[in-house]
Amino acid sequence: MNTLDLGLIGNSRTSALVDQNASIVWWCYPFFDSPPLCCSLLKSGGKEESPIGMIDVQMDGMTESEQFYERNSAILVTRLKDEAGNAIEVIDFAPRFYLHGRMFNPSTLIRIIQRVAGRPRIALRVRPTVDYGGNRAEMRVGAHHVSYVGAAQSMRLTTDLSISAITHERPFFLQDRVTLLMGLDETVDGSATDIGRSFYEKTQCYWHRWVRTLAIPFEWQDDVIRAAVTLKLNAFDDTGAIIAAVTTSIPEAPHSGRNWDYRYCWLRDAYFVVNALNSLGATGTMERYLEYILNIIADTRDTPLQPVYGVRREDALDERIVPELSGYRGMGPVRVGNLAYNQVQNDVFGAAILASTHAFFDTRLERPAGRLMFKDLERLGEEAVRNYNVPDAGLWELRGTKRVHTFSSIMCWAACDRLAKIARRLGLPDREEFWSTHARDIHQIICESAWNVELNSFVSTFGGDRLDASLLLMAEFQFLAPDDSRFVATVHAVERHLRRGDFLLRYDEEDDFGRPETAFLVCTQWWILALAQMGEKERARELFEHLLKKRNHLGLLSEDVVPDTGELWGNFPQTYSMVGLIQCAARLSIPWEDAY
Repeated sequence: MNTLDLGLIGNSRTSALVDQNASIVWWCYPFFDSPPLCCSLLKSGGKEESPIGMIDVQMDGMTESEQFYERNSAILVTRLKDEAGNAIEVIDFAPRFYLHGRMFNPSTLIRIIQRVAGRPRIALRVRPTVDYGGNRAEMRVGAHHVSYVGAAQSMRLTTDLSISAITHERPFFLQDRVTLLMGLDETVDGSATDIGRSFYEKTQCYWHRWVRTLAIPFEWQDDVIRAAVTLKLNAFDDTGAIIAAVTTSIPEAPHSGRNWDYRYCWLRDAYFVVNALNSLGATGTMERYLEYILNIIADTRDTPLQPVYGVRREDALDERIVPELSGYRGMGPVRVGNLAYNQVQNDVFGAAILASTHAFFDTRLERPAGRLMFKDLERLGEEAVRNYNVPDAGLWELRGTKRVHTFSSIMCWAACDRLAKIARRLGLPDREEFWSTHARDIHQIICESAWNVELNSFVSTFGGDRLDASLLLMAEFQFLAPDDSRFVATVHAVERHLRRGDFLLRYDEEDDFGRPETAFLVCTQWWILALAQMGEKERARELFEHLLKKRNHLGLLSEDVVPDTGELWGNFPQTYSMVGLIQCAARLSIPWEDAY
């Protein structure tokens, strides 16, 4: 069993992970980056006499579980059965729908538990924590609710069930159904049953309508829809930020110490997400992210552009270790914050401009970009020109060394190249020539400085002799044509050096934590995309089908995979990996007009 067999529920404001026994094991409340009410995912594995940090359902004699998403939605269903044929169904979701002309998506989870067969006997355990697992939340009991206090934002559980069944965790026979509303500590207007049913129907309707707007490829439709819904859940409606994952500190490999907090917005990752959703026609997420990135650009007129920001544009993400949590499967440390915010990563200028380029060319947008926005982007272009050959931490965020990374230089080239194209779109010939000249100069220097004659390949750093998987994106960013002999040779060299079974490492050299052990899933997806661009589609399809088999039972991917066993590791679900799935499916699918 894959230990990351978890389901994601959420509504673009809050999100949670539910295991196959219907236990909510991770819930940051009220927002993505808040301390978790449920944190048992990062505990030692239930060795405590009275485990805390979860909300679960215990069914007497349970022997079997089944979990799935309702079709084309973010509504998760877990069915539990016992040997006698008694069965229950647990429906988990976060409400999301339009109300009074605007989006209604409070920091609320709804759990509906209903009898399916027989006379099931269940008990409910609601044990939220505060201070990152340091203490159990204090209970304050009302007539039809329990408030859990001690955190910055209290959580209220409102239910139509006997309150003593919650507070004393006594088993009871489930006659029909019970509803739990878990969210802000406020009085609800109506019965829990009626509200739960209404929110369920409206949320289901919202997701069905949203999915119908997607321009999906003919093949792998369900896989692409699940990936798109997952990406949508990782976009923070309030500001437009897109987080890399909902978790912190799930190691990249067992006992590796590579435990990072991914609940923030990396400009690079967010560009890929926006690009993927835009290709499916989901322009709303792109528009919200454009607002986020443009505000960051305005924020940083007098300061360097960072690679990562908080969901509310916070620029300081100071990192600390949480001693109260032992870590995923006991493999600490558990980190909160991410020191990558103060690293120099020179690809950020290209990432910001690439994401913003859509706004100048997509006429579907309510507010297409113009010359004022172009001026703001030109400032980033000037930074790209100044820094394309300056040593940095690079795409892989090396903490101990700085070198001139080829990927960072290519992204600086992309910044100038796209600015030239935008200038042409705006009818600014002088600026087009200005940026085209810089793009040509940088392109030439990269081709001279990053090409290794002995390896017959581009390499990771100027004058270096190592390769990394980001070189596979040279055609994707239009730096080289897919049939350019230098690109083809580089793809083959990357395969020789980084392939492990049917997966790719991101690089194969010592870093701050030793030599990487697991394969980055997105690197394998970049490999698939490169092969497809080069015309090797059958080989690419075979690799893609193999990769799809590594998803968990709900179609979700984490950041890393063990090549030999296929076990998933790393923060979950990883937006990078779900983006790559969409890109590969779109690139490899047969066209709709050829389908039948």
